[in-house]
Amino acid sequence: MSNLRKRPLTAGLILALLAAPVSVSPVSAHDHDHDHERHDHDEARLAVQRGEIRPLAELLSMVRNKLPGEITGVEIERHHGQWLYEFIVVDKAGRMYEVHVDPQSGEIRKTREK
Repeated sequence: MSNLRKRPLTAGLILALLAAPVSVSPVSAHDHDHDHERHDHDEARLAVQRGEIRPLAELLSMVRNKLPGEITGVEIERHHGQWLYEFIVVDKAGRMYEVHVDPQSGEIRKTREK
């Protein structure tokens, strides 16, 4: 099984990455998808607190002018234990790109058209 974990960021996780810690409301024990999503949110929030990844707002200010268009989505993934932000970007011609960004340095690692 691959170590690659990729999930779209939800509004709650984006807020957690943008700023200080965010309170998380309890989740029903019957809803396993929400339990897993909550774990992912907590894991990413803790990674920001530990300094493993920069808050999303800080990273966006570092890379926004380097991206080939408008950001339409953000995902965060772990590959072999390393965090990586993936920005979904649409240029003026309507082409969609995946832009992989190092969550510490803001360095663009890879850009590919979808």
